[in-house]
Amino acid sequence: MPKAKFADIYQDLKQKVEQGMYAYQSLIPSENVLSEAYGCSRNTVRRALRGLIERGYAQAIQGKGVRVLYQPPHQSEFRIGGIETFKEAAARNHLHVTTKVVLFTRCLCDAELAKKTGFPEDEVLWQIHRVRLLDGRPLILDKNYFRAGLIPGLTPDIAAQSIYEYIEDILGIKIVTSKRRMTVERAQEEDEKYLDLGDYNCVAVITSQAFNDNGIQIEYTVSRHHPEHFSFEDTATRYRHR
Repeated sequence: MPKAKFADIYQDLKQKVEQGMYAYQSLIPSENVLSEAYGCSRNTVRRALRGLIERGYAQAIQGKGVRVLYQPPHQSEFRIGGIETFKEAAARNHLHVTTKVVLFTRCLCDAELAKKTGFPEDEVLWQIHRVRLLDGRPLILDKNYFRAGLIPGLTPDIAAQSIYEYIEDILGIKIVTSKRRMTVERAQEEDEKYLDLGDYNCVAVITSQAFNDNGIQIEYTVSRHHPEHFSFEDTATRYRHR
């Protein structure tokens, strides 16, 4: 492989870990071995490995190397860890997806909505409700608010495809940070109307705010998930206080 940037090497290593070529609890080949294999410096390899470590795929072990921590999720196709769109998650899981837009309008942010969403009062917002179907089953109800002044030109057709693709690829806006809160709530009438809940009487609810590279909030979303197709995934490091 010709000389590669650390991002390319990171993606290749990440794929190998996800595919089990570097199994759970095994040691990834040394920096020397990898730098020779990729035809690059050890520093470039080190940066790629750092990416795996920062995302919880691996852990650096002093005197031994980098050990794989990644395990495939068992329960669900959708994870709260990372900023991943519905379309990206579905593609990762090789699922056929469709989106049904059930509400598409503009609204003015009043005092009550401002308190709930974090947007300033009198801000013009896109208000969009979408039902997400996986292999024909309606499993997610997304209730979105987007800042209309920063995201012009939205249409129902765009909402039915990928709003994030439109924001990032067409408008050139960088989505950098997402603040999230997860709860489990009793299913509401709207959940029962749109989602295939079966015997379940609850939904997993992710409330999120997304910010661009200037720290300006551009989105507020309440995403209501069928509990059978959702999991929480995160990686934490313990630091002892002495």
